[in-house]
Amino acid sequence: MTEIEILEFKKILLEKKNSILESIRKYETEIVLMRGQSPTDEGDYAVLTNDAAIDNSLIEKQLRELEEIELSLDKIAEGTYGICEMCEEPIGIERLKVKPFARFCIICREINEKENGLNH
Repeated sequence: MTEIEILEFKKILLEKKNSILESIRKYETEIVLMRGQSPTDEGDYAVLTNDAAIDNSLIEKQLRELEEIELSLDKIAEGTYGICEMCEEPIGIERLKVKPFARFCIICREINEKENGLNH
């Protein structure tokens, strides 16, 4: 991978990081506002509880993605970005274009998912 490609991926990762941080701030603000509301009946309470659960779930998902982005930025700094963590072969550019914080090449991702019972 060329230095220009790495810098482009770094830019994409930083933009994604900023977008996630902004989104988390928005969800946290919504949660605070919801906590300040007083439900008038069981229906209102159910809606507020459901909305809070969804927001919390979205925040957790975004925090996991943020960790992956931070790991990728660290790898860029170390000079190991774009290298599969399992086979230590380069991760394909097309895969990185789709998921710039990918940790595994396609083959190793499939192996990892089978071993861990994940479906990403």
